[in-house]
This record gives sequence, C-alpha cells and structure tokens, in this order.
Amino acid sequence: MKRLKKILKKKKYIRIPLKKITTNHLEVKAKINGIQGRFIVDTGASNSCVGMDAIAVFNLIAEASETKAAGAGAVGMETQLSKNNHLKIGDWETHTLDLVLFDLSHVNTALTQHKAKEVSGIIGADILQKGKAVIDYNKNVLYLKKVKN
Repeated sequence: MKRLKKILKKKKYIRIPLKKITTNHLEVKAKINGIQGRFIVDTGASNSCVGMDAIAVFNLIAEASETKAAGAGAVGMETQLSKNNHLKIGDWETHTLDLVLFDLSHVNTALTQHKAKEVSGIIGADILQKGKAVIDYNKNVLYLKKVKN
C-alpha cells in the first residue's frame, strides 16, 4: 500500500508540519494578513479565532458581533468578527478567512501554566473543512488540499 504522504501529494494536498507542545495540543505556524503567529489546531473549535489583543498585530478590521463564544472552561464571552482575511499555512492559503475575535487570555494562561508558549489563536473546523484536512497524528503533520479562492 502506498504511503499516506504519496497518496495525498498526488491528490494536491499540501504537507504542513505540526509541533506537539507540552499540553499535547498540536501547534502550527501560520500567517494572517502577512503576519506570522502560532496557532493551536483544534478540530473541536467550530471557527478559527484570534485573541482580541492581536487585532492590531494582524491588521484585522473588527466588526460587532452578537455571537457569544464558549470553550476551554469559559462561556458567554463577548466576540467580534473580522471578515475576508488572508491566511497562509505553509503553502496552503485562502483569501476569505472570517475570524472570531475574543479574549484568549484563559487559553494562554492555561498554556503558560504548563510551560507552553502563548498562541495568537486557534485554527478551527472552518479551515480544516475548507482544506479537507487530514491529520497524521503519528507524524504530527497536517495535510490541506489546495483550494481555489
């Protein structure tokens, strides 16, 4: 049987290395609007997110949102929305990334308590679905299928 890497390469998937951090989360480096950051890959997060404190860092245009965020032990958090951003993960990219913006301090506090570095945000199921993601947990690799924007 062919190796996963060869099969996915033939199907136009892009191979992106992941880093396993001390909390057992998988981390990926990505660029939003040309600015690099570190992000947790979270298959259980419905949307990709960036912390409110990074709005200026990533040159995001924030809009009001009535949606409340929940996760990682916090509920009812105020959010904002930033539409049509450019995301580049390895050689994979999209120009239509909508981001949920909210306070990620509880996430980063938990990470630093476990001697992991803070993250800029979360890559969620919206991107993983758009890229028809395949995660090889054995090799700590994310594969995303090249998409047309």
